[in-house]
Amino acid sequence: MTAHRVSDVMTKQVIYLSAETPLDEAAQAMRDADIGDVVVTDGASIIGMVTDRDIVVRAVAERRDVGETTIGSITTREVVMIEQSSSAADAATLMRDRGVRRVLVCDADRQLVGIVSLGDLAMRMDPGSTLGEISEQPPNN
Repeated sequence: MTAHRVSDVMTKQVIYLSAETPLDEAAQAMRDADIGDVVVTDGASIIGMVTDRDIVVRAVAERRDVGETTIGSITTREVVMIEQSSSAADAATLMRDRGVRRVLVCDADRQLVGIVSLGDLAMRMDPGSTLGEISEQPPNN
């Protein structure tokens, strides 16, 4: 497991959407790209991340209008980052320690190059490992 680097297991396709994007458009972008998250921006700055679960829990379950509600209003603003040269085990430990299921991946210059998710790591790790503990963490919402 430690032979795998984050860069080996991360999803390289990152979708960036403006904080002003309506939730329904964000959900469509996730569906079309077959991903569960988008990076939220304000101009050139990353301000957070929104997941498919965020849309369900923070908007649909609250009966918010998904055509009028923006992703900026439900964005998780505290994002966790890891360097792409870190080990996959380091990513799993970081997720467990921070109680998150996705981590932004950066290069040595702190430029975003991907996202590593619990699912990405699950393909490389035994179900009885650290990932089992991560899955038991309460949602970050």
